[in-house]
Amino acid sequence: MLLSAENMTGGYGGMDILKSCSVGVERGEIAVIVGPNGAGKSTAMKAVLGMLDLREGAVTLDGKDITKLSPQDRIAAGMAFVPQTSNVFTGMSVRENLEMGAFLRTDDFSVTMDEIFELFPILSEKQDQLAGELSGGQRQQVAVGRALMTRPNVLLLDEPTAGVSPIVMDELFDRILEIRNKGVAVLMVEQNARQALDIADRGYVLVTGENRFTDTGQALLDNPEVRRSFLGG
Repeated sequence: MLLSAENMTGGYGGMDILKSCSVGVERGEIAVIVGPNGAGKSTAMKAVLGMLDLREGAVTLDGKDITKLSPQDRIAAGMAFVPQTSNVFTGMSVRENLEMGAFLRTDDFSVTMDEIFELFPILSEKQDQLAGELSGGQRQQVAVGRALMTRPNVLLLDEPTAGVSPIVMDELFDRILEIRNKGVAVLMVEQNARQALDIADRGYVLVTGENRFTDTGQALLDNPEVRRSFLGG
């Protein structure tokens, strides 16, 4: 598997939030982490990114053990992360935000910029506008676009549709499918579990920091217990 996080156990201040939690995603695949509030979904994402010290477990990327790498080194190794909040530079233009995503690159990144404008046409229209003046959904597009400027192998998204309307959510999910189809591995935490599992190749249902169910997105949607307990029937 391209990204594999196995048996992660750890938390904050000596208290384990994750308990032998395992998640992973293959190239050209969408994997989603769902579960009730407090299940440890975002904590699992932070552990994958190296923002949480693990007592046990290992994280590998493309066959290399990255468990001891800092978040910055993981990003240099091919990860990109879009946090749920405060994920754009509001005082910078859309174009400047995207350019910030290319800070590690020494090559000509104009082709990548064009690809992002193709993926998110509204950003091309508003490239000179301040990101702080955009709608919530447009800001999310800027944040995802900036992450893609690093040309990652793995894109980590923490609640990408939080606080946006259902129409904007559908549009974001369509774009995430396009990103997957370009061969990027997408691992995301999502509150809108039913809609997320609908586009997922692989799904992880976490409860109190542990894996409760792991299967394909469709199999989890079809599972009566998952539907009853986590998808509202």
